[in-house]
Amino acid sequence: MKFSNVIRTMCLKPFILLGAAALFLALPVAAQDFPGPMTTPPKAKSAPAGPPSSEPAQEPGPPQRLHSPGDNPITTDPPSQPVAEIIKRFAERETEFRIERDNYTYTQAFAIQTIDDDGRPDGEYRMVSDIIFTPDSKRFEKVKFAPPDTLRRISLSQQALDDVRNVQPFVLTTTELPKYNVTYVGRQQVDELSTYVFDVAPKTIEKNQRYFQGRVWVDDKDLQIVMTDGKAVPDIITKNNENVFPRFRTYRQNIEKGYWFPVFTRADDYLHFRSGDVHIRMTVKYSNYKRYGSTVKMGEAKEIKNP
Repeated sequence: MKFSNVIRTMCLKPFILLGAAALFLALPVAAQDFPGPMTTPPKAKSAPAGPPSSEPAQEPGPPQRLHSPGDNPITTDPPSQPVAEIIKRFAERETEFRIERDNYTYTQAFAIQTIDDDGRPDGEYRMVSDIIFTPDSKRFEKVKFAPPDTLRRISLSQQALDDVRNVQPFVLTTTELPKYNVTYVGRQQVDELSTYVFDVAPKTIEKNQRYFQGRVWVDDKDLQIVMTDGKAVPDIITKNNENVFPRFRTYRQNIEKGYWFPVFTRADDYLHFRSGDVHIRMTVKYSNYKRYGSTVKMGEAKEIKNP
């Protein structure tokens, strides 16, 4: 997620606002399309401690059960196979998963709030969209709901939305693997899952490229990432502009065929600007996963004569 101090710049692209407004005015949106107030998922730990949440206690959390290490320690016992082999194999599985996910449609509900000193939201941006396919099988994003943006202390750019799509649901494929240092940390029990824990950081920062830096939990049976905790890097600080990024946690679930799909991302963090800190809360919910396409079996052509 990319943020800019509004004192410095207001970088939300005009075409995003206009496109969203046009869709909002033209399409009647059903009540279920409106995401509710952001809530803390079960067992999830917030980032730095801040003012108490002002959100109603009766608000439901995300429908999926989310993973949490709880108080389970990370053990330093060596794995049963070489670490390099585990990394190679889970990168291959992540590659398979990326191909599989590209065949799915789903709904993405994104929301971010700025939080005042009393713990109450004082600005908000929301967007609900469907990731679907055209009749000629081209993937695109259809915005279903995008009310007027009320953020005043930060602003979002197109790059911010790109981070939501590409960095926060982090996938470490064999193609991306050479760009990162992947360090084995140990093993940890996460709910009912036995996982390998790795720290991940980019080897070098290339201009205009976005990377993930943080920690990933890999299921030791399916050899796929089931949870990530970190941030998009780098922060971009110049003389006249400050673009900083929050720490987030993304949870996955086993949706189909042993593939672990992102279902929920949350951030509760303070963005550090020269003019002062800004407290933000952010959620991204991924739902309604459905495989696109159908299989048609063609038999041998036969001539049919009229009687």
